[in-house]
Amino acid sequence: MSTQESGAMGPRSGYRADTVAADVEAAPDGTAVRLAGRVVLWRRMGGLIFGHLQDRSGRLQISLSRDDLGAEVVKEWSRAVKIGDFVGVAGSLYTTRRGERTVAVSELTVLNRTVRALPDKWQGISNVEARYRRRYLDLLVNADSRGRFQTRAKIIRRIRRFLDDNDFLEVETPVLQEAASGAAARPFVTRHNALGEDFYLRISPETYLKRVVVGSLDRVYELGRNFRNEGMDSSHLQEFTMLEWYAAYWDYRDNMAFVRALILAVLDEVFGTRTVTYDGVKLDFGADWPELDYRTEVARRTGIDLTVVRDLPTLRERVAGLGLEVDGAASYAGLVDLLYKKTVRPDLVQPCFLVHHPAELVPLARRSDSDPTRLDMFQVVVNGWEIVKAYSELVDPAEQRERLEEQTRLREAGDDETMMMEEDFIEAMEYGMPPMSGLGLGIDRFVALLTDAPTLREVVLFPTMRGARKGQTSPDDHA
Repeated sequence: MSTQESGAMGPRSGYRADTVAADVEAAPDGTAVRLAGRVVLWRRMGGLIFGHLQDRSGRLQISLSRDDLGAEVVKEWSRAVKIGDFVGVAGSLYTTRRGERTVAVSELTVLNRTVRALPDKWQGISNVEARYRRRYLDLLVNADSRGRFQTRAKIIRRIRRFLDDNDFLEVETPVLQEAASGAAARPFVTRHNALGEDFYLRISPETYLKRVVVGSLDRVYELGRNFRNEGMDSSHLQEFTMLEWYAAYWDYRDNMAFVRALILAVLDEVFGTRTVTYDGVKLDFGADWPELDYRTEVARRTGIDLTVVRDLPTLRERVAGLGLEVDGAASYAGLVDLLYKKTVRPDLVQPCFLVHHPAELVPLARRSDSDPTRLDMFQVVVNGWEIVKAYSELVDPAEQRERLEEQTRLREAGDDETMMMEEDFIEAMEYGMPPMSGLGLGIDRFVALLTDAPTLREVVLFPTMRGARKGQTSPDDHA
């Protein structure tokens, strides 16, 4: 038997472990093991010390026996080791009378000590915002939180493998962009000191991914951060993770079938079921996803026929008659979107495809050949959340220029959520862009939905918080 203390030498530089906590269930009694982790339980019971060691895979019980180690050693380590300390242990496995797998410790090494007391394991962190601000403590004491982020990683791995297996190439495009484009959103502005110019944090990688397709890499995807300087609520964050892909020679119908197959593949592998429960409501992804026409659904709920009401003043008057707040919409497209979000989207609970949006809504989408007033477009809506947006892409550079020039006029008239002109993007289109369809899937919303998280902050490790400053501590943060 031996025990070691880091003492005046400070924290140890490392420890050679050969197993993790989750692996011991399959190992027979008597197996020699070496583990390292954090002490999360430590108590003396007569001639025994029982503790729980937590590592990346879970928790495992350890024991130090007076009969094996001697009374003085047990007494010394009962006082020397504190909850929160990191230790390495070597010993052999056995099973207690209650059936709990345990390591009988023959060697213990303190690897590093905690200076602050950890939150109580039962109470955790009492302040919800403190859980997000000090996520490291939330992860430490909350197994559900750890599990949710492990599930998030599994979901992303399955998505990547699905795309890779279908001959998509993962690429990276700029986060700092000269123009804010690809979505209707207010951007963040930042100063590039070396170039002496203002840049925008991207609101979408769309126009750059399309440039890549022009270069003959005709199935590409990117999974990364986007930034939109807008409001925050349970289903919106200003910094979020988005998956976008583009496939040459596809139309929006191809993407409808493909994204449904991807979502079912994630559910089958990660969850083993196509039905999940969110906030007590069962969501059945395995059933048929109905197709709902955008304008028909708006008319059914509001009495407003968007095929007839095509100008802002008339629409504003009609919406005002419904008693809805309309001051925040600076354009026809913005008001249509507001009307839909307030009257239609909240009722779309089970997975569905919303199709054929009015042509004014997305300047980068292709108009339908059969009806130029609508787009070849769809959204996947679940639980009143938009999970996916996709469309057949506009590939005509002359029409694209006209659409972006219209966006410029709307911006000059006061709509700061319109897209900006990108001359380089138009030039790329002029070299020839194949017909294609692109798709965006919000990772944070998707994960929140599948893991029954009440807010996106539960599935983002370190969400931006109001008043989050280094060193700020509330006396109510810890229970």
